[in-house]
Amino acid sequence: MAHISSGNGFKFDRPASPGVVRPKGIVGKEEALLMELEALDKIKREKRHTLPATAPSGNPLPNPSAQTSTSRQEKDLIVFSESETQQKELKDKFEDIDLEKLTKEELEKLLLDDSFGVNKMTRPSSLLGCNLSASYPGGHAFSPSSFHWTPTPTHAQTPMFPSAPFPKPPCSFQNGFSLALSPFISLPAQPTPFLSFTPIQPPAALVYPQPAVTPEMAKLFDKIASTSEYLKNGRSSSMETESGSVKSLEPMPQPSEPPNISRFEWLDLDPLNKHKEVEVEEKPTVSSGPFLEESGTAKDPWDAVLLDEPEVVDNGTSTGAAVTRSQSLNIPATSTDHSPGKQVNKGSTNVLSKYSILEKKEGQNLEVVAFCEDISKLRSKFPHDVLATNPGYVLSPVITQRDAGGDNGGSVKVSIEISDSQQPVTFTCDVSSPVDLLIMQALCWVHDDLNQVDISSYVLKVCGQEEVLQNKHSLGSHEYVQNCRKWETEIKLQLFFLSTMRRDLARTAEDDISPIVLEKYLGLVERPFKESVTREVLAEHLEGYYKQVNLCLQNESTQYKTVDSVVQSVKNLCCALDEVETPAISDAIKKLKRSVNLPRTRSPEVREHSESLVGLTDAVYELAKLCLRSFCPTTPGCTMEEHLEDRRDSKEASGTTEHLQFTLFAVHGIPATWVSSFEKYYLMCALTHNNRNLFKPVQSKKVGTYKSFFYHIKWDESINFPISVALLPLEAMLSLSLYGVLNQNANNSPDSNKQRKGPELLGKVSMPLFDFRRQVDFPSPAVDVLYVGPQENGCPDPQSLDPLDPGDRSEIEKLCAQASAFGLSRADKQLLWDQRYYCRDYQYSLPKILASAPSWDWGSMGEIHSLLHHWPPLSPVSALELLDSKFADTEVRKVAVGWIESSSDDELADYLPQLVQAVKFECHLNNALVIFLLSRALGNVNIAHYLYWLLRDAVQDPAFGQRYDRVLGALLCLCGTGLRAELEKQTRLVQLLGALAEKVRQASSSTRQVVLLEGLERVQSFFQKNSCRLPITPSLVAKELNVKVNTLVFEVFPNSLSVLTVIQVGEDLRQDMLALQMIRIMDRIWLQEGLDLRIVNFKCISTGKDKGMVDLVPSSETLRKIQVEYGVTGSFKDKPLAEWLRKYNPAEDEYEKASENFIYTCAGCCVATYILGICDRHNDNIMLRSTGHMFHIDFGKFLGHAQMIGSFKRDRAPFVLTSDMAYVINGGERPTSRFQLFVDLCSQAYNLIRKHSNLFLNLLSLMTQSGLPELTEVQDLKYVYDALQPQTTDAEATIFFTRLIESSLGSVATKFNFFIHNLAQLRFSGLPSNDEPILSFAPRTYTMKQDGRIRDASVFSFQKRYNPDKHYTYVIRILREGQNEPQFVFRTFDEFQELHNKLTILFPLWKLPGFPSKMVLGRTHIKDVASKRKVELSSYMHNLMRSSTEVTQCDLIYTFFHPIARDDKTEGVEGLSKTPVSPTIGRVEGEVKLSVSYRNSTLFIMVMHIKDLISNDGADPNPYVKTYLLPDPHKTSKRKTKIARKTRNPTFNEMLVYSGYSKETLKQRELQLSVLSVESLRENCYLGGITLSLKDFDLSRETVKWYKLTTVPYF
Repeated sequence: MAHISSGNGFKFDRPASPGVVRPKGIVGKEEALLMELEALDKIKREKRHTLPATAPSGNPLPNPSAQTSTSRQEKDLIVFSESETQQKELKDKFEDIDLEKLTKEELEKLLLDDSFGVNKMTRPSSLLGCNLSASYPGGHAFSPSSFHWTPTPTHAQTPMFPSAPFPKPPCSFQNGFSLALSPFISLPAQPTPFLSFTPIQPPAALVYPQPAVTPEMAKLFDKIASTSEYLKNGRSSSMETESGSVKSLEPMPQPSEPPNISRFEWLDLDPLNKHKEVEVEEKPTVSSGPFLEESGTAKDPWDAVLLDEPEVVDNGTSTGAAVTRSQSLNIPATSTDHSPGKQVNKGSTNVLSKYSILEKKEGQNLEVVAFCEDISKLRSKFPHDVLATNPGYVLSPVITQRDAGGDNGGSVKVSIEISDSQQPVTFTCDVSSPVDLLIMQALCWVHDDLNQVDISSYVLKVCGQEEVLQNKHSLGSHEYVQNCRKWETEIKLQLFFLSTMRRDLARTAEDDISPIVLEKYLGLVERPFKESVTREVLAEHLEGYYKQVNLCLQNESTQYKTVDSVVQSVKNLCCALDEVETPAISDAIKKLKRSVNLPRTRSPEVREHSESLVGLTDAVYELAKLCLRSFCPTTPGCTMEEHLEDRRDSKEASGTTEHLQFTLFAVHGIPATWVSSFEKYYLMCALTHNNRNLFKPVQSKKVGTYKSFFYHIKWDESINFPISVALLPLEAMLSLSLYGVLNQNANNSPDSNKQRKGPELLGKVSMPLFDFRRQVDFPSPAVDVLYVGPQENGCPDPQSLDPLDPGDRSEIEKLCAQASAFGLSRADKQLLWDQRYYCRDYQYSLPKILASAPSWDWGSMGEIHSLLHHWPPLSPVSALELLDSKFADTEVRKVAVGWIESSSDDELADYLPQLVQAVKFECHLNNALVIFLLSRALGNVNIAHYLYWLLRDAVQDPAFGQRYDRVLGALLCLCGTGLRAELEKQTRLVQLLGALAEKVRQASSSTRQVVLLEGLERVQSFFQKNSCRLPITPSLVAKELNVKVNTLVFEVFPNSLSVLTVIQVGEDLRQDMLALQMIRIMDRIWLQEGLDLRIVNFKCISTGKDKGMVDLVPSSETLRKIQVEYGVTGSFKDKPLAEWLRKYNPAEDEYEKASENFIYTCAGCCVATYILGICDRHNDNIMLRSTGHMFHIDFGKFLGHAQMIGSFKRDRAPFVLTSDMAYVINGGERPTSRFQLFVDLCSQAYNLIRKHSNLFLNLLSLMTQSGLPELTEVQDLKYVYDALQPQTTDAEATIFFTRLIESSLGSVATKFNFFIHNLAQLRFSGLPSNDEPILSFAPRTYTMKQDGRIRDASVFSFQKRYNPDKHYTYVIRILREGQNEPQFVFRTFDEFQELHNKLTILFPLWKLPGFPSKMVLGRTHIKDVASKRKVELSSYMHNLMRSSTEVTQCDLIYTFFHPIARDDKTEGVEGLSKTPVSPTIGRVEGEVKLSVSYRNSTLFIMVMHIKDLISNDGADPNPYVKTYLLPDPHKTSKRKTKIARKTRNPTFNEMLVYSGYSKETLKQRELQLSVLSVESLRENCYLGGITLSLKDFDLSRETVKWYKLTTVPYF
């Protein structure tokens, strides 16, 4: 079968026809056999050799005439019979050797001597069939039957004489015989569907005489076996052949018709000696005479050498056919007018220039050449002198917000620095004011007449950052301004004239004309894939090969050694090219070896030897060209115009009738571990489109490993897909998956588990069938099959369509309203496709329609493209779905990119990671998506900056790294010198910090500080020479480095700002990037809908494999650090978070603001972490800012992949919501209306995200092939789909999320998880450092020097408090020196205990007074307990203040007695007797929140919240709600909610449903609602109710409202 290779690497098998003309220079089979017979005859005439007189009886040797009629043998052996004289001489030769005195070196020298033996080509008959080793049994008798020839498949043959590993030739020694011969094994035939082989039916088996080995010869063989040459070549070769030959063979059938082969073939010493015959293009032959170029001068050095051949061989003349070859490769020397026999002066010129093939079009990747040309055209559309597309500075990101008034609106104070003014201009403006207006107001201070001023020529820059506000947007829409309002910091700006603005990142005129060289600026890019070879290295290998060939042609007397050197140079070249050895090289090497072993007949030898070198050279250059096209960068200046001249005839693919067929030859460069680990290998071949198989995958046969130059897996098998090429879509992909079958006897240890293990996937590769020019190159016939799409069908006018059946319309409306095509059944898809024209009313249903198309073959594309081009444009976020892997069609993706182009740069930045990943799903390098991304990078520094780091990370992808590498090279060519230099500085900084962080991470705790300080010297020297923008934020310019927090946290100072950034190593930050991106997009959706949850957005960026940078939020602590202030069991207590916030917000209004921030951020965190399935939520992964903002960090587990402790699932609650968080939300232990606000915020945020379910499913789907370990399959997306509940109504979703809140709040597992983590992280080292508060309730540490010495301190009284909950506090009376009036402070019993515990730690050797026990039987917060504790605390204080001065004057004591905010609020001690007023009995108060809606003949009453209930006895009630539809004499309409325990502000969020009521019926009914409290020992208590007339409601829409409870009659 012929290897027919297309431009894509495909091979199509065609049967070789007898009429095919053989190319020039290739010796035919008949000619070779004729040469063999001529050589034999000449030997017989000159040497007078005679055949043996006798042969074993019954097994005569077949004569040549008989051989003519027999079938071709798998391996033919030509035996040169030895005369009696020769045998005697050989015997004398052996007898003259003194084996006892002969050293190994002398023996090797003797064996390598050219004169050793009578004839190099004569193989002693006594050695035939012997497998020699150091323990060779000389007298062993061999069975003739073991040498019978048996038909075997051509793809895997057992060698008779295995070749030794290179650099030695196949024979272990130069005398022509091999020391290691493997036994031949016959295999039974098995049928195969692909290949047919001709049976061999010899008339009689070849029988070889039993070797007669004397004891002296046996000793000699033992000596030979111990030499270094044998140990290096012979033994390894023998062992490899014996161990690998059986596993490598695949039984094949015996064909029925034998070919007519009349001669023997020469013995092949290579185990890979047989492969399918190659059908090649027909070439004109030259009958005689030397082959000359048209000019008469050989332009190729090989031609020059061949022209001088007659002179080289003893001045004889060549006879027979002229030396020719099919492809003459020019190797231009330094001088172009060299003579044929002239030697090239290799040292006078660059090696690369000698080999034009390395620079010419045959060695170029045309796809890359075309891509570079398109990149150059793209750059011409963005000239450097257009400010709009080449600003040269960073634009401040914009987040659009809906105008909702309230918090989103309002005024802000702005400070603007103007160069002409000494003081900044400060004024108040509305956040909705455009930036242009602020510029105008600022200019009023320095210009009298604004009519002469061009406002557009001014910009406002952010102070301390290289970031400019966008003039056409409102002030409040900028992310910088929003962060200032969130953190309550001043908005500081600077006014600049555009001409004075720093534009160091702008492109220049030189950048516009610089050549596009993709590899030019990729020096600092870390690549996981090793570049096979460069053009320079390849040129050096070709130079070495060229020298060895010249030596081989010039030194006829030492051809064995020179051929060995030629073969070694070829092996070195193949090794440099990832151990790829093509069939042509294997054949040429074999032919070269045979030519050396030919009988010495001058002219035939020269002809055969020269032709062998010519064929080898052609094969080497073909491999070089293949490598250049596949892996090497293109040569600068190469254009597509050069290749248009070589276009061949073409025909449309739709007109072909052939099925897709190709040949699997081999897998090269396999790891050494595979050889011992796997017994067999096979490939699964799949033809796919849109991630679906076009036909059932085809499995290759199972084969073992083979060894020629290197180990490889060889199939040489034809694969046929019974599908016509005419039906294939343009983007059809051929995917090959390599599987290995484990070797059951590996390591000589039978493993039952290993035996049960199935085949292991070892690797994959995919390639497009049609190349970037939409064609497939078929070598035979020489024609390009060109894909031409069908004509588009007409699309009917929506107005002309017949009315759709109401049932179908309802179903279509339901399907089109779904969030995604995820979960559509086959029937759903069929309905959508059949009614596709009616679906145009539902604009965003296009992805579902296209996903429902039954076929994407050539005939269907006209209808699909017509539908696509007539569809209303999609929004950019909806068009993202069309870039998923399930839409491979080029036109669909091109249209989608056109729709995405309408998005702004700031919107695009939100989805940039997904767009970068979508490049994988493109069929070719040059596509609309890549051009779109590069065009946006040209016009926006932010896009270019983030695109650079995303592409650097994507280069690590093992499958698509090379594509991203080229896109990154194009970006660096386009971005200009300024930005490129900045990116290079960032890269160097990241490498320095990453290396330092890695050293610190690996250092022991004792040496970590030393390692850090040593490494910082290099970083500091970097900053002395450079100022560098941070990769995480390009607007921040780092000018120095200060390590302040710990070993891995770096504080960078851009101007006057301080930004904390942590350098992380050893962790994959890509998942954190994705999770933070999803949270940021959620926040933007909430802001656009008018809901500001005050989310803390911090940045994270991956800068390489397992390293990156993360922003640190200042003034924040982990929950663990806050909770452990109350001991290791602090996670079980309710007050730590509230008291920590009160410590940093002592004023009541400050604390209320912090509590409000906590409520809003906690609601956002609950919704975001639930939807994304964020797991591993221990208290070190949740942080709280002193301003009350809560946020999550470390997103190593998401999409429901919970952290496990053995079989225990740590994350058992839907999300983290604990009692200490509820304590802050409620303002105490009891539920309040603030918790209802929290529930409403959660429900509103959840429903807003649900409306954009499709967006999040699309964004996550585009990341499934990004290599994230927890986002790889559909099941991971299903978690998000289930979490979003896209099929439910808002009311149902509200109820659903309310139940989740209740479940999370009631989960004990979360607190237990916190406790376990506290134990694991327990590192208690005494008191905190000086810059941390010494007591949990004190904001800072105080001393005696600050406050004055305390003369006396005693417990004065106690009081009952109700805020935030009921408790007793103790009044301490303090007298200080110099103060006449006593001072009163208020401390709880727990705070006294904290003081005692820390005194015990601080003074372990001092005897401190005993502290009262905390254990109390019965209720704790009662007056009797407080009275008893007052006495005990008085005694404790009396003894404590009379201790030693070291104790009484320590900072801990003075911090405890220092007044805090709550002490100042108490008006002396007069208010201590105040008690709460009990409610009036029989009084009804409170409100209820209801949602009333009607649909599908059903009334829905959702009871949401009730607030401010009061009970008759003053205790907290146990409320529930009961409803009736009146009139109802039989009480059949009763509905009621669950019971809420012990609360005056219950949240229900329960739906009460009344089915089967028409609107007319309901208008005649009244809804009666009653609120009751469950009592255990008496009848339920009535708390109030309402009566609503349903005729007052508009049942066509939902009504949500608060209703005041009254004392209506209870039904």
